Amino acid sequence: MTLPQKRSVPSAVVTNALRACRLGLVAVGVFTGIINVLMLTGSFFMLQVYDRVIPSRSLPTLLGLFVFIIVLYTFQGVFDAIRGRLLVRIGASLDQHLSRSAYEAVVKLPLVQGAGPDGLQPVRDLDQVRSFLGGLGPTALFDLPWMPLYLGLCFLFHVWIGLTALVGAVLLIALTLLTDVMTRASAREVSQSASVRLGILEAGRRNAEVLRAMGMIGRVFTRWAIVNERYMDTQQRSSDVVGGLGALSRVLRMLLQSSVLAVGAWLVINQQATGGIIIASSILTSRALAPVELAIAHWRNFVAARQSWRRLTDLVSRLAVPEPSLLLPPPVKEIAVEALTVAPPGTQRFVVQNANFRLEAGDGLGIIGPSGSGKSSLVRALVGVWPAVRGKVRLDGAALDQWNAEQLGDHIGYLPQDVELFDGTIAENICRFEDRPESAYIIEAAKVASIHEMVLRLPDGYETRIGEGGSALSAGQRQRVALARAVYKSPFLLVLDEPNSNLDAEGDHALTQAIAATRGRGGIVMIVAHRPASLVGIDLLLVMANGQCQHFGSKDEIVKRLAEGTRDPSQRSTIRAEAVRAKG
Repeated sequence: MTLPQKRSVPSAVVTNALRACRLGLVAVGVFTGIINVLMLTGSFFMLQVYDRVIPSRSLPTLLGLFVFIIVLYTFQGVFDAIRGRLLVRIGASLDQHLSRSAYEAVVKLPLVQGAGPDGLQPVRDLDQVRSFLGGLGPTALFDLPWMPLYLGLCFLFHVWIGLTALVGAVLLIALTLLTDVMTRASAREVSQSASVRLGILEAGRRNAEVLRAMGMIGRVFTRWAIVNERYMDTQQRSSDVVGGLGALSRVLRMLLQSSVLAVGAWLVINQQATGGIIIASSILTSRALAPVELAIAHWRNFVAARQSWRRLTDLVSRLAVPEPSLLLPPPVKEIAVEALTVAPPGTQRFVVQNANFRLEAGDGLGIIGPSGSGKSSLVRALVGVWPAVRGKVRLDGAALDQWNAEQLGDHIGYLPQDVELFDGTIAENICRFEDRPESAYIIEAAKVASIHEMVLRLPDGYETRIGEGGSALSAGQRQRVALARAVYKSPFLLVLDEPNSNLDAEGDHALTQAIAATRGRGGIVMIVAHRPASLVGIDLLLVMANGQCQHFGSKDEIVKRLAEGTRDPSQRSTIRAEAVRAKG
């Protein structure tokens, strides 16, 4: 299953985020207008000095004008600071409204379209937008609409001064558009290369032990170096374009200022303007074109922020699936699998096809089969991790998509094949990081998984921090803590994928006790295993091969059928022996 590629309508989350920023953006626009009016202070001061103060030699007039501009410049500085603070807070407001959606996109995206090169891209996109709003780029964009004001004043001074400034403005705007056209593709390449580059780095960090033990550091670095070189090349090309056009805009602006001075001087010589107009028009022209130059200088950040915003809003809109508001009663009867077909996220290759079976309260099902037969894919669909391509999984008659995700999680215990714990205490990991967990539930889950005594022997007991990924614990301890997390609050459906891969004899005994306890209270247990001997405490068996359910029924009957269907006598003996061990 893949996300649709067409542009989607903004979700309510994005709409609400923009609506929350509306008043702030209006305020920024108002302050921008005030600031741009106050920007006229310098021009009119110079005009008054040259046309009034110097001819009259009036010091009181000069002093009065100087005090007046001190007040105006002070207000300009205050309003400019307020505008900057508002933009920073608008960025913080967007982050506050969209951070949950960005985090959910990071978590959900691999389950919808498969793992990408940089799984943190949605959060990076949000950071990019917030960082841009806190910089100088937005102020230039807000100042651009005020260019006609300055150009109009230049025309009021004299038509030739206005035309000179207008020609310069048209040239700089053309440079801005050219910058957008020439940097759009390169900015996209920079973003894609950066994602791949960071993805390889993250993979190396996660697999540091393997790289070091098997001498793979240099080889993986070679792969990273190739991607890094591509990233540096695209970034360099983008920087060259922006830097070159930025330098050209600065030269053009300085040339335009000199041209305005030259035109003004020509008008003075011909007695069509005063000396004050020369200086004032030069300042006005500089101010009119400054936003364009600043926009070009920050254009790369603007393009990156625009692409980040589009990616983020499109992704949030596509992943925004309304959660059912009605809370269903807790399941207590059965789970039914109806013609279930499953494909890994981002692919169309079916790994499970037309699976059909039903389990009732108190049942225990073992799922066996060779590697690649679809066992883990099946249980991922049963717990709602992978969406079904066709068919349904129902708990007490309600399909999984009819359940609220948070509510459904309370009724499911899942121990995946690759155990992942989170940086925090053992208690936090067992209680699934609930805000206000009850200690009795945590201890009960630990006792069911037979780790209560083990935890008490640790330096800080249940408050022992286990580090990222549970690095402070052994593989067997991590698996048993994950088992305690799975049985927390006695879920109705307990799904265990290769739960004894890292367990010793004591751990196997704890696993058997957890299975018995779950079935004894009316829960349903499913265990994925390669061999029947791992299925102590289970009475039903599902055999999978090539993504299809080959056999389903009582464990004794299925084992007997498998033994009879095996031609090799030694294999028949092995299967029967495993069946005896599986009975406990």
